[in-house]
Amino acid sequence: MNPFPIPKALREYGRVFRDAGRQAWLVGGALRDMILGKKVNDWDVATDAPAREVAKMFPRVIPTGLQHGTVTVLWKGLTIETTTFRVDGNYGDGRRPDSVTFTSDIREDLRRRDFTMNSLAYNLETGELLDPHQGRADLAAGLVRAIGDPLERFTEDGLRPLRAIRFASQLGYRIDPDTLAAIPRTLENFRRVSIERVRDELVKVLLSPRPSYGLNLLEETGMLPHILPELSACRGVEQKGFHRFDVLDHSFLSCDGAPDKIELRIAALLHDIGKPAARAEGPDGLPTFHRHEELSARAAEEALRRLKFSNAVISAVVHLVRHHMFAYDDSWSDAAVRRFLARTGPENLEDLLALRLADAYGTTGTPPDPRGLDPLRKRVRDLLERSRALSIRDLAIDGNDLASLGVPRGPVMGRILAELLETVLDDPELNTPERLLDIAGKIKGKYGV
Repeated sequence: MNPFPIPKALREYGRVFRDAGRQAWLVGGALRDMILGKKVNDWDVATDAPAREVAKMFPRVIPTGLQHGTVTVLWKGLTIETTTFRVDGNYGDGRRPDSVTFTSDIREDLRRRDFTMNSLAYNLETGELLDPHQGRADLAAGLVRAIGDPLERFTEDGLRPLRAIRFASQLGYRIDPDTLAAIPRTLENFRRVSIERVRDELVKVLLSPRPSYGLNLLEETGMLPHILPELSACRGVEQKGFHRFDVLDHSFLSCDGAPDKIELRIAALLHDIGKPAARAEGPDGLPTFHRHEELSARAAEEALRRLKFSNAVISAVVHLVRHHMFAYDDSWSDAAVRRFLARTGPENLEDLLALRLADAYGTTGTPPDPRGLDPLRKRVRDLLERSRALSIRDLAIDGNDLASLGVPRGPVMGRILAELLETVLDDPELNTPERLLDIAGKIKGKYGV
């Protein structure tokens, strides 16, 4: 009986190789995840067939890396990355092999891989499972272990140390002591890795079930200052008051407390990175961090641009960090709530509230009662049902209407529209063309019109 739930289409894929007198082995993350009972999204197959031969065996093939023996085959709804058995040459740049030598031995191919958990192979035709490096035992033991000498593996590819931490974080595994000890000794090689590859691994750490585990490993191994020096600088910055932790541990725990949405996880991690620069001593001798949210927003933007995140992610994170210090209570007037929404955007409210809960979790290490945010949520809902005029574009008049009053286009018109918005935020009932034109006619004189 087949011990693994191999899709029918993948078995048929293997038969094409059998009929051509070739081998096809399921390898890599697909086999690892199948053993762990996880959903498999990406299929990797290793074969003794040269890539150009594979390309002739199937009608839909993408030549993703012919020089390294790799093609991507689109087959019956599956996307299968298929690579010829190979042995890697020297890694002159610490990122990729200078040359590859193709081989007919699957065991030689498995020997070049990074970790034991990724060095298993399952023959799609015979059902044979190869495990030359005891990867299955390490999976059962919850262990991330490099194949052979970890110093050699990490010298070959500078990203592998970060991948070790990422796997540990994603799976909740320990890192083998020898493998862990090799990470600080290969940091120079890690620094040569492209920032995009580093960013992608960092995202996977942050989306782990408990990102603080991986983040603490980054700090322990000395990798964190090379990725986020601004965050590393938060170690030892004490906060006192309700806070049980320094700024770095608070940030790590806040990340744990955020929903698994990357913008929220990053915002929770970086929301206080301006505190080292904002720190001052108050009259009582305790530290203060006035307006640290502005410094944090600027530092977060700089860090995320350096890591080459998308503009959309950067914009969302910076906005959340900049506005995370709101202090709502029942004394807020309706106008104050509307101004809060005008600044933050009603579409961002739920993310901002989620960040507030994550921040609270990072303060004590215990989950806060989310019901404490319900009064603000209800207040916002009630106010939006009455009026959604929160920006200049929501006003009942526009620049053309002001021009009809003789207001010139340019800065003066912008200032008059801004004053009209403030008027409407105070009293939404004034948001009609007649009343706004009347107000504009009365105030334009003070702007020299």
